[in-house]
Amino acid sequence: QGQLVESGGGLVQPGGSLRLSCEASGSIFNRYAMAWYRQATGNERELVAAITSGGGTNYGDSVKGRFTISRDNAKNTVYLQMNAMKPEDTAVYYCNAKMSIISYWGQGTQVTVSS
Repeated sequence: QGQLVESGGGLVQPGGSLRLSCEASGSIFNRYAMAWYRQATGNERELVAAITSGGGTNYGDSVKGRFTISRDNAKNTVYLQMNAMKPEDTAVYYCNAKMSIISYWGQGTQVTVSS
């Protein structure tokens, strides 16, 4: 069974940057599509960014041009580089791994953007 462990969350000022990491267990990581979702208090969980096993990427409209998703298959890790951050980026960020009907979630990491 797969396991995802997120890290890198914290408090950042508006305009600042953070990089989230999600390390996956298992030897077939490179066959999974990976994604970052976020959920702010009172809101539904939304897609932030996704990357296919082949490296194709997709972003939510609110983060295009500011966030970058990448993966390092040798390290079983997916990253989310977040730049030019805004208070509305405040949320719990979750890592997701998906292949066919199989889907795993991490425990989430809090990101707070505030001065």
